[in-house]
Amino acid sequence: MNLRFRILITAACLCHLLFTVPIVTSQLRPRASLQFPSVAGLQPPPLQLQLQPPAAACSGTITHVHSPGQAVETIIQACEQERTGGVYKANGNVLLTHGNYLLYADHVTYDPKTGDTTETGHVILDGGPHDEHLEATHGAYNVRTEIGTFYDVSGTLGMRFHGQLVTLTTSNPFAFTGKVVDKLGPDRYLVHHGTVTSCEVPHPIWTFNMPRALVEVGGDAKIYRSTFRVKGIPAFFMPYATHPVDHLGRHSGFLMPNFGTSNIKGIILGDSFYWAINRSMDATIGAEMFSTRGWAERGVFRATPNEHTYFMTTYSGVTDRGYQLKKGQIGACSQQIGTTCKQGGEDILVKAASDFSPETRAVINVEYLSSYIYRLAFSTGLVQAISSEVDSYGFVSKNFNGYSLNAFVGRFQDFQNFLPDNVITIRHTPSFEFSSLDRILGNSPFYWSFDSAVEGLSRNEPIATSATGPTNFFRTAPEVGRFNLRPDISLPLQFHGWDFRPELALEDTAYTQSLTPVPGNVGTPSNEPINRQAVEGTFELRPPSLARVFDKTLLGHKFKHVIEPSVTYRYVTGVNNFSNILRFDGVDVLTDTNEVEYGVTNRLYAKQTKIDNPDCEDLPAPAKPGLEQTGETAPAPPAASAESGISPASPAESGASTTEPNQSGRAAGAGAANPCEPPAAREVITWRVAQKHYFNPTFGNALIPGEPNVFASTVNFTGVAFLTQATNYSPIISRLHFQAGALDAEWDLDYDLQRGRINASTSGLGYARGPFYVGGGHSFLQAPAQLLPSSNPLSLALKFNQWRIMGRYGNGNRHGFNVGASAGIDANNNFLQYSSYQASYNFNCCGLTFELQRFALGLVRNENQYRFAFSLANVGTFGTLRRIQRLF
Repeated sequence: MNLRFRILITAACLCHLLFTVPIVTSQLRPRASLQFPSVAGLQPPPLQLQLQPPAAACSGTITHVHSPGQAVETIIQACEQERTGGVYKANGNVLLTHGNYLLYADHVTYDPKTGDTTETGHVILDGGPHDEHLEATHGAYNVRTEIGTFYDVSGTLGMRFHGQLVTLTTSNPFAFTGKVVDKLGPDRYLVHHGTVTSCEVPHPIWTFNMPRALVEVGGDAKIYRSTFRVKGIPAFFMPYATHPVDHLGRHSGFLMPNFGTSNIKGIILGDSFYWAINRSMDATIGAEMFSTRGWAERGVFRATPNEHTYFMTTYSGVTDRGYQLKKGQIGACSQQIGTTCKQGGEDILVKAASDFSPETRAVINVEYLSSYIYRLAFSTGLVQAISSEVDSYGFVSKNFNGYSLNAFVGRFQDFQNFLPDNVITIRHTPSFEFSSLDRILGNSPFYWSFDSAVEGLSRNEPIATSATGPTNFFRTAPEVGRFNLRPDISLPLQFHGWDFRPELALEDTAYTQSLTPVPGNVGTPSNEPINRQAVEGTFELRPPSLARVFDKTLLGHKFKHVIEPSVTYRYVTGVNNFSNILRFDGVDVLTDTNEVEYGVTNRLYAKQTKIDNPDCEDLPAPAKPGLEQTGETAPAPPAASAESGISPASPAESGASTTEPNQSGRAAGAGAANPCEPPAAREVITWRVAQKHYFNPTFGNALIPGEPNVFASTVNFTGVAFLTQATNYSPIISRLHFQAGALDAEWDLDYDLQRGRINASTSGLGYARGPFYVGGGHSFLQAPAQLLPSSNPLSLALKFNQWRIMGRYGNGNRHGFNVGASAGIDANNNFLQYSSYQASYNFNCCGLTFELQRFALGLVRNENQYRFAFSLANVGTFGTLRRIQRLF
């Protein structure tokens, strides 16, 4: 396949502002003075924001003024003062203090009867609960009502000045200028012919220039008939906009519009409305127009009624006009009318969780997907686009005294391909489960536990398809009853470092329907009830671990290698009717087996031997380096683990170093960390290799040669759970994990000795150093050929070989240039399945990001999409690049 890439750099025009905003704080560097931009045509004088009050040029006098009926005292400090007719006149570096406001000027008059002041020359008003700071040439102000008028003003909100330092006291610092500024009260300003910005001054990157703005301190700045300017150049006109001031409260309003382009959707234009319903609920409703395809709708509703409850629902849909198929072209369509192929649909997701008490919890996760074609064609991310499963469930759980009571409902859907209705659906409606953890049996050394369930189940599966969709289905009854009881008893033992755990379990499962086998097919459901009984015996053995500490150090670390072998024997008998059992989940794939699992786990620990602290050089070295005990087997309590089937491991077995005395004689970890104590040993490499030997290669004659067989013995052990022929050996599994500093790597491998091939391999690698990150992954799967007949063209899909690579420099909040790229390569067909390239530049108060994204998903989607985002600090983001779509 020949791939063509076109890279288009686009510029967009903005329309209006965001009403509700993310937390983005502009950085204000200390300066001797800060100068603000002026409004073209109405230029105020170039005022300087003084970061400290003028120094007194004289010794000055201080006057305390007590006004009748006023609890707040007014203090006047100036070089010269006089009182004429009850009015105070002060000249020369005047400072008037009233409450938490400071008023500086060259000349001030004050009437204590009314609270009126007039000030001229280097006027500064500073203080208030929101750290207001105004500078003007002259003005009139009432210190009691906090009402006044100032001229040729430069001001800030949310900034506190301490000498040459500036402290941001809010996540929304705000700066403004005005030819005239009316202070209408304690928290209101009316700005005439001025500018507002969140950028670093005196040279802001962007400003809003307006004839009038109403500033509500602690709320919003309502801006009327403004022009948005970048570096002084007008970019667009807005009849009305808002800018948050001092806090980040939620407000209803239109969000910033979306704009983009795609080779299959055409020009993309859209917008959303945000509705702040109340303090615990909000909603976002929006739409996008695809010029060549139709309309896309979306919505989000969120609610947090209390601290223990959360609810969210999302909706996305596309009303697709479709595209025209060429003569002889096969289209992947959710609906085809003549030669018009439509791929529209909708996706609804509901999530909720509530903790009724520390022991009781309820969770809901319900999703409705109308068409798999819709997800493939219109999902914005690759992972979601290629996911063919929809899992919906809800449960209520109650845990008490080691017991667990659960009520569960669920629906699992697995779309087989893009043909309509070609989906496997399994329902649990409902299920009730009651189980317990391992418990001591009286005063004996035995432990007992149980699992029980009463469930209603159903399964719907297509078993024959044509080019237009399924033609025949396998359907069980709407409610198939399943009753399951499994008690077990175990005896964990330890002897000189050896761990033994024999276990015996009985399982009885009854079904209200059974399966009538049909050779070469799934079979047909029968109304005959069936009962399955099984006896399971397990014996687990863990010998003492082998360990060696290496004397030589490497890169300032000592190393220790620990080898942990394990053997588990499992015998199940009594399942003589496996072919008549309906399949719903893992409970139904239990078979007779006689097997042994053997494996070995290698662990490599590293411990730092040197401390980069000069204060620790003269202290004596610890008596022990602390590495010798890491990984050693210590006597463990006899309590059993319900999941692992073995007694709980000691801290040393789990990779934690044992407690050692530090320099102060206290146990490490018992109190504050000792800076001169080397850090605890950490696990660098973990590598487990294991295999199963089956003494019963047909699993009690449950295996059907040439058919895909899924058994409990294989489903949780290997990457490919299917068996297609009798076998005495499972594939060898290898699970390797490496972590050292900035490098993290993992590799899971399944190797089939009988076929001499790799069945599955998944690997991933990531490395981060400063602003740089590189990562990649490889996925390989070779499924049994019997899953599909050789004549089926889809059999090519039984072998998957895909690569994923990613690299980036910088991050979303880093100042300056940032770039990243990711790609997905289909090695079978040698073509680029997915790619994304992102470049951004962040200034101190805004950022610009461009992204090119490509999808190549066979017949369904071959799309190049161009996105961009223009972000303003404390305002919002304009464009089509959403947070979930970003590489960083």
